[in-house]
Amino acid sequence: MGTMTLNPAQQEVVALLGKGGERPELPPTIAADLLAAITADLAAAHAQMPPGTKAWVAKHALAAIHGCEAHALAERDEPFRWTPAAARGVVSHKAIELTINWQGETHPATMVDEALARLIDNERSIADYISALGQAERAELRGMAVDRVTKFAECFPPLSPRWRPITESSVRVELFGGRITLAGKTDLTLGHPGEKVIIDLKSGGVAPTHREDLRFYALIETLRMGLAPRKVATYYLDSARAHVEDISEGLLWAALRRTVDGVVRILELDRQARPPDVRPGPTCHWCPLNDTCALGKEHLAKLDDPDSISPW
Repeated sequence: MGTMTLNPAQQEVVALLGKGGERPELPPTIAADLLAAITADLAAAHAQMPPGTKAWVAKHALAAIHGCEAHALAERDEPFRWTPAAARGVVSHKAIELTINWQGETHPATMVDEALARLIDNERSIADYISALGQAERAELRGMAVDRVTKFAECFPPLSPRWRPITESSVRVELFGGRITLAGKTDLTLGHPGEKVIIDLKSGGVAPTHREDLRFYALIETLRMGLAPRKVATYYLDSARAHVEDISEGLLWAALRRTVDGVVRILELDRQARPPDVRPGPTCHWCPLNDTCALGKEHLAKLDDPDSISPW
C-alpha cells in the first residue's frame, strides 16, 4: 500500500486477503476432474428433463432447495416484488461499483446519487420502483445505501487497478449444451485467474448459507477458467469482519456434491417426480405457505410459546 495510512479494519482486509502464507496444493487436473464428475453425476437427471426445458441454477435456488423444498417452490412461483432491502442492495452495489472505478475523489453520498440516477435511466424494473417512491421513502432508501457504501469505504482500502477489481461480474458454466447452467454474480473479485479472491459483501449477521454460496462461486470459477481461485470471503460490513476460506481440493469436492444434490432435487421437482419435502425453519416466518402448511404453523406456534423453549 506504499505510504498510504490504513485504519485497523482496512489493515485487516489486506492481511486476510493478501497472498501471505502457504496455499493448499491442488492437483493440476482438478478442473478437468470436477467437470467430468459433475457431468457424470448429473447425466441421469439431465436425461429425464422434458424436451425443450432448461434449468438455470444460481446460489439462491441451491440454498432454497437445501432448506424447505415446499418453500423453495412457493417462493419461486411468487411474482417478484421490490422491497426496501432489495432496492438498497442494488443501489449500494451500483454505488460501490462506481466508487471503485471512479477517477478522482469519491464521497459515499455522491456515489449513491450517481447510482440512483443511472439505475433510473438504465434498469427498467427498479427504475419503476424508485420513481414511484415518495420523497420520504426515497430519502430513506438513499440513507440506507449511503450507510452501506460508507461502511465499505471505511473497511476496504482503496483498490489498486493492479489488483484487477471487478464488481457485479456475471459468471456461468453451461453443461449438456446449455440445458443446465450454473450461474452467479460476484459482488467483488480481485486478482488474476488462478489467484482470484471472490468476495461477497453482506449487511446484517452471519447465515449458514453464506459460506456455501462462496464455495459454489469457487466451483463455478474453477470449472469456467480451469483454474481455482485462491480464496473466498464473506465480508460483513456492519461488524467489519470477514469469513475467509482458502480454496482446497476438499472444499471444491464438497461444493460439487452439494451442487449435484441440489440440481437433482430441482429437476425432480420441476418435472413433478415427487412431492416437495417440508422442513420447518426460519423461512416459515415469511413463507407464502405459512397460513396453510400444518408443519410450518406448528413450528411457528412453538416459537411463540415460551413454555415450549427448554431453559437448558
